[in-house]
Amino acid sequence: MLLTMLVLFVTVDIVQLLSVPSYSPRWSGYMFLIGAYAFSRTTHYRLAVGMMIAICPLAIFTTIISSSAPGVDGAVSYLVLGLFLSSIFVSWHGVLLLAAINLVGLLLLPSLIPDKVAGATSLMASLAVNLIGAALVLISMRHRRQIEGDRQAELRGSEERLRQALAALRNSEERYALAARGANDGLWDWDLTSGQIFFSPRWKAMLGYAEDAISTAPEEWFSRIHPNDLEPMRTRLAAHARRLIDHFELEYRITHADGGYRYMLCRGLAIGETATLATRMVGSQTDITDRKLAEERLRHDALHDSLTSLPNRALFMDRLSHAMRRRRRIRSVDEATFAVLFLDLDRFKTVNDSLGHMVGDELLLTAAQKLQQCLRPNDTIARIGGDEFTILLDPLQQPRDATEIAERIQRILAAPIHIHGHEIFTSVSIGIALSGDNYERPEELLRDADTAMYQAKLQGRARYAVFDDAMHADALELLRIESDLRRALDRSELRVHYQPIVSLHTEQIVGFEALVRWQHPERGMIPPDMFIPVAEDTGMITVLGQIVLREACRQLAEWQAQLPGLPPLMMSVNLSAKQLAQPDLLDLIDNALRETGLSAKQLKLEILEGALIGKAQAAETLRRIKDLGVQISIDDFGTGYSSLSYLHQFPVDTLKIDRSFISQMGTNGEHNEIISAIVSLARSLGMEAIAEGIETVAQRDQLRELNCDYGQGWLFARALDQAAATTLVASLAG
Repeated sequence: MLLTMLVLFVTVDIVQLLSVPSYSPRWSGYMFLIGAYAFSRTTHYRLAVGMMIAICPLAIFTTIISSSAPGVDGAVSYLVLGLFLSSIFVSWHGVLLLAAINLVGLLLLPSLIPDKVAGATSLMASLAVNLIGAALVLISMRHRRQIEGDRQAELRGSEERLRQALAALRNSEERYALAARGANDGLWDWDLTSGQIFFSPRWKAMLGYAEDAISTAPEEWFSRIHPNDLEPMRTRLAAHARRLIDHFELEYRITHADGGYRYMLCRGLAIGETATLATRMVGSQTDITDRKLAEERLRHDALHDSLTSLPNRALFMDRLSHAMRRRRRIRSVDEATFAVLFLDLDRFKTVNDSLGHMVGDELLLTAAQKLQQCLRPNDTIARIGGDEFTILLDPLQQPRDATEIAERIQRILAAPIHIHGHEIFTSVSIGIALSGDNYERPEELLRDADTAMYQAKLQGRARYAVFDDAMHADALELLRIESDLRRALDRSELRVHYQPIVSLHTEQIVGFEALVRWQHPERGMIPPDMFIPVAEDTGMITVLGQIVLREACRQLAEWQAQLPGLPPLMMSVNLSAKQLAQPDLLDLIDNALRETGLSAKQLKLEILEGALIGKAQAAETLRRIKDLGVQISIDDFGTGYSSLSYLHQFPVDTLKIDRSFISQMGTNGEHNEIISAIVSLARSLGMEAIAEGIETVAQRDQLRELNCDYGQGWLFARALDQAAATTLVASLAG
């Protein structure tokens, strides 16, 4: 290309030099400029050569004109060439470069070269000038190509990076969209500058709204927030927008379209141009209603009774502790007086055993509802187990308020309760403990209320008792009895006494009832009503019962063996409910009979009515005992629930009339009728009747008139120790 341009330019210059002797060779430079620039712009060889050939006529024409008017040569030539190039090319840098070179040659060559050698020298100068111009143009072309190549490479690299960034952005957006859908979260985008919030369709759907139902106004959000959560929401958002906290996260409640509230977990991130003020905040919202409800249920279940939904012991003790702390803070004792009531439903176990646990649960629910009706809004009632309830009366104006509420409770619970067709009468024993400076822990106050409740039961049930120091001493006494009773069982301190049972028609002794007595080494004889309840509560009654059974059988067998003329006697032994539930009871009875040699028909087991009613397993146990030949007697008959309806299920030989009926004979005609009915029932069922607690001749005579078979009591003899009983038995043998 360069060689072609040089040949073409030299040819033009020779033609012009021959035709115009005064020719100054510079048009070849113009043509070279045009060709070089065209080539640098188009990199198209034929196009560049064509452009140079097209310029040749113009160059010759301009030379002819300039020869007739030399002054016009430079101006016209540069003007025509400049206009032509400017109409074709946008850039002027190549034109200016070569024009400047030719201008220098135009000015300097005439003065440097003499006229005589002007022709040849001008040609050589023109060639030199054009060669220099060509070299500079080629350098410029190469530099431009290099720059253009670098720019293209950089552009291609930028385009590739842009494609990669766009692909990464698309992937990131897809991952975020999938994560958002997978998390089932609602998204929000808050432009803090314009004050508009974008809510995603899922955000709106979480509240039960269609996509077009909620606008971009912030109030669409804040107006639905629960009033108690609105201020914390605004405060934390503002703090995060001002970069006072690193992140925004809050659990709050918001109104659903159905009118209820939903729990939400809201998270957000502030974005801004400055480090202290945000211009945008974006975040997500998660529905945590199910989790919050589950947590509330767990908290409720942990602090409330599952049956009645009342507070349990843990919650009650917490509120009692709070009342005690408040009392310590307040100087005036009158303003901080409170009381604890400990309640126990009387004979609930009998109802539960006779009518079933379902009826028992209904009774507890009904009792809980009735108790709540007796209380004030600030009072706390709790079920702490079984049939036991506690009440915190806080505050009290005066101690008398506690007893008035206790009386109100007893009146309301005294009314009959109808459950599944059953009319149930119940009562409640209440212990009351008043607040005082001597209490350091809530457990102490509850303990004393419990102690007072047991005192109320000992006084006859269906009443209340206020705790005093004497009760605490009694509670300590019971604890001491329990400890001593355990040692007594190991040391054989228990003795069996025998109370005669006589025929009311012949007044002859027909048997004995074995009764346990405790000869304490330090305190002497301890009455049964002091240690038998303790043995029942602690489970020691099973061991104690085995001792009495074995000893009573041994003693009667010994009497029968040593006194040949002694008529066959009956030995009655009490059997507790816990003993009746022992899986090895039959083996214990059989072993006692075999080891002592006593005939099974001479043994009679007395069982409390409440231990039998409603227990199918008890009926089966009694039938198996009956199969051994042992007789069965129901003790304290007439004091239980629904006795008549269950009596036919048990293989009973004797009904023992409770002493409470006997003691009222002669003063209350109603009790005489009850005794007569029991005696008639026993006869109709082929059973015998025994009256216990006979203390007067009048009682004996009345029972005889009612055709009662047997009796026992102080009128005939007290419970005798072994020696006295042996003497009495010897007299019977003659």
